[in-house]
Amino acid sequence: MENISLERKEGIAKIVLNRPEALNALNTPLLSELAGALEEVEKDPQTKVAIITGAGRAFSAGMDMKEVSRVEEGLPRRIELAWEISQKIEGMSKPVIAMVNGYCYTGALELIMHCDMIIASESAVFADTHARYGLIHGWGGTQHLPRLIGTMKAKELLFASEPVTAAEAERIGLVNKVVPAGKLEEFTKELAGKIIKNSETSVKAIKSLVNRGIRMNLKEGLKLEASEYKHRQLEGIISPGRKERLEAFLEKER
Repeated sequence: MENISLERKEGIAKIVLNRPEALNALNTPLLSELAGALEEVEKDPQTKVAIITGAGRAFSAGMDMKEVSRVEEGLPRRIELAWEISQKIEGMSKPVIAMVNGYCYTGALELIMHCDMIIASESAVFADTHARYGLIHGWGGTQHLPRLIGTMKAKELLFASEPVTAAEAERIGLVNKVVPAGKLEEFTKELAGKIIKNSETSVKAIKSLVNRGIRMNLKEGLKLEASEYKHRQLEGIISPGRKERLEAFLEKER
């Protein structure tokens, strides 16, 4: 891979957008490699959590404007890849954490909103500039952002195209946590480690229930959860090590 790097260690896969000379702009080759990396990570039984980040001083400046300006060239393929990536992230059995360093603009902002969690450095800056350049969204920005931060605030960001600091992003609920730049990777990997210590089977099921249920009304979501719980009990689908985990808990309570 020329535009992505992938390293795996201690149950964590770190996927790096690796076009630092272009602020990791998302062109078709990079998107294709990212889709391939996500598929490889999903198939790897040793990987329990995936982290997506960017090389250099940006997470990503967004879609490559040189490609976007050539309107018809490669557009169907970019749309296809964007959809494939979003489905891979949301459908992946493993949690995906966006680790945001520096600029995270427009298409990149849409990308991270497909992830399960977003951790940002104090130097991170977020913006959606579709309206500034006469573009509209095609990767979920108008649907995910209002659900994350509320309709009114989302419209402000989408209409005005003004950047948002990491601190403001945390305040409005766009990111989970902001940490000092020098501690970004350490904190994110510690978070991944906490997830890895829990039941892989439970985390997988919980992610699926949340992602499916959020698209339903509350009544339908509750029915989905109850149905999944009943199914697992009747089918005897028990998380590996559950007995030992419960016994360890009861032992501490004695």
